[in-house]
Amino acid sequence: MNLNVTQDNLYLFLPSKISWIADMLVTNKNMSVVDAIKKIYSSETYSQMENEDTKLWHLGPVALYHDLLQEDIP
Repeated sequence: MNLNVTQDNLYLFLPSKISWIADMLVTNKNMSVVDAIKKIYSSETYSQMENEDTKLWHLGPVALYHDLLQEDIP
C-alpha cells in the first residue's frame, strides 16, 4: 500500500480543508458559501495548496484560513 502524498493523489485531501475554510469565511466575513468557495479557489493560498511541492496542503484549516486572510479579501 502506497501511503505517500503525490501530486496525483493530493486532490483527495483538499475538499475537506476547503470546506472548513469556507465555513470560517462564511462565519467570520459574512460571505455566502458560494462567494467563500470562489474566494478560496481563486486565491494564491489555494494555488500553492494544490501544489504538492509547497507542502502547504499539510497545514490545518485554521492555518490555511489565516494565510488566506493575508490576501486581499474584503
